Amino acid sequence: MSSELTQINDFTQLFISDIPLIDTRAPIEFEQGAFPFTQSLPLMSDSERELIGTCYKNKGQEQAIALGHELVQGEVKQARLDAWLEFIKNNPNGALYCFRGGLRSQITQEWIYEASGVNYPRIKGGYKALRRFLIDETDRIMNKITPVVIGGQTGCGKTLLLDTLKNTIDLEGLANHRGSAFGNTTTPQPTQINFENALAINLIKKQACSYLVFEDEGSNVGTVHIPQCVQDKTSQAELILLEASVEERLKVSMDAYVINMHQDFILQDIKNGFDNFSNYWLTSLDKIQKRLGLERYQAMLKLVNSALSKYKEQGDPKGFYPVVEELLVGYYDPMYNYQIQKKMDRVVFKGNANEVLAYLAERSIG
Repeated sequence: MSSELTQINDFTQLFISDIPLIDTRAPIEFEQGAFPFTQSLPLMSDSERELIGTCYKNKGQEQAIALGHELVQGEVKQARLDAWLEFIKNNPNGALYCFRGGLRSQITQEWIYEASGVNYPRIKGGYKALRRFLIDETDRIMNKITPVVIGGQTGCGKTLLLDTLKNTIDLEGLANHRGSAFGNTTTPQPTQINFENALAINLIKKQACSYLVFEDEGSNVGTVHIPQCVQDKTSQAELILLEASVEERLKVSMDAYVINMHQDFILQDIKNGFDNFSNYWLTSLDKIQKRLGLERYQAMLKLVNSALSKYKEQGDPKGFYPVVEELLVGYYDPMYNYQIQKKMDRVVFKGNANEVLAYLAERSIG
């Protein structure tokens, strides 16, 4: 039966069209990494998978399949079938996969067909084939396109500028992190696998562009690592420096790290929002304690606590201005100046946001 049911092997179209997918692997596998527009609707629970795996090892495939049918029958089977059919009703153009495109997705596909007559396609080669495809595509596309990198001091508005362009790969957006000790957002970062998958899909969708614009990053964005082929290409690319005054940088940073951050924490948890916002500031400051040195750290800690009290009691964020200014000018600028000296041979243009946008337009970039 399964040989007659549809299999998909055009992975490019799958990702370009954001085809919704059913992941039939166990929840523990899904948590380690999956794809955007994918829902975890497993054929087996984690404990069932473990039991069947042990059985397979000790007694062989036939006994393992028999145990699988024994564990997933009756109401358990019906509940899983109902969840798949509900997904299919809402996503008739979707597909399903397991780890290697083998038994789990075949059984799921057959049960769906038997219950509904719907020939819901499965991915040929499963998760493993999709993952391999995305890794290879990242490599291939990075070798094909010409990257252009936007650099500049902390708070100069690089992300805001990138948001106005079409041909960009927003590594910080994909990593859900702003790339510094204060870069956490109110939600967790993706797993390494999910970051790589999302990056690859972004590249696939934009591979027709001859130029792609990246922000100047190190080897990591928070806890996720930028693939080596991306690092290699961007570290040799032309560099455009975005310039902004201290006042402009102060405003951008106050918006990003204080006002918007505070609002995000409150929206996420109205009761504990301010405590979480305070914790974010104190934890972030703690990360740079060694670099600051004890004396500077204690002075900064005093400023931060005073700013937090004022914000909490009076709803006034102005207490953060001296904190943010000291971080920008006293902490981040010396590090930036040291790093940028090593890259000056790659700089092709410097200017404010409007000048950079005009330069990019003139060269038909972005």
